[in-house]
Amino acid sequence: WAAHLLNLPLKPSGSEVILFDGRSKPNRHTYLAVVDLPIGKKDLHQCADAVMRLRADYLFSQGRYTDISFRLASGKTLAYGTWLDGKTPNTTNLWSYLEEVFNWANTTSLNQQLKSKSIATLHIGDVFITPPPPGLTYGHAIIVVNKCTNKEGKVKFMLAQSYMPAQELQILDNPSNPGSPWYDLDFGTTLDIPEWDFSSTQLKSFE
Repeated sequence: WAAHLLNLPLKPSGSEVILFDGRSKPNRHTYLAVVDLPIGKKDLHQCADAVMRLRADYLFSQGRYTDISFRLASGKTLAYGTWLDGKTPNTTNLWSYLEEVFNWANTTSLNQQLKSKSIATLHIGDVFITPPPPGLTYGHAIIVVNKCTNKEGKVKFMLAQSYMPAQELQILDNPSNPGSPWYDLDFGTTLDIPEWDFSSTQLKSFE
């Protein structure tokens, strides 16, 4: 899982994030790099969807088709194996399955599926996630895609997100250190990212 995320393909330096409809997302110091993965032509590949997509891509690459399963907003679970109904797994029907998931899952359902963990145990593949806070109709989710530790034991990590409207995954800039994708693990109680804030207690994982 960590190795899969560490090897995500990137677009050339300076590339803009492209929305599902072909428009460019204004940078506004949001991101430093763009992940080179297709997102389809529908307004579906948003924040939680991108996290689920990465997880499904990883499991598919390992041949773990029966492990591809996501909770929907209804409380039901949609498993890839069930959805296939006897068809042979391939990347085309995986994407069709994922678009079905994106239609019916959200930050609330993904938050319910993931397991809480301590910030001190942060690993690549962990997710900062919050369902819609009071007064908002949407929440947010971002994923840890890199981590490093120096000889003194100081830990830094890197984050990726999609957002609304549906858009390509992007490696986030650090507003506390503009031009750097690295965040300090000892950020305190609030993780400040360009388009959202998270609490240190909102870290979760798939495993």
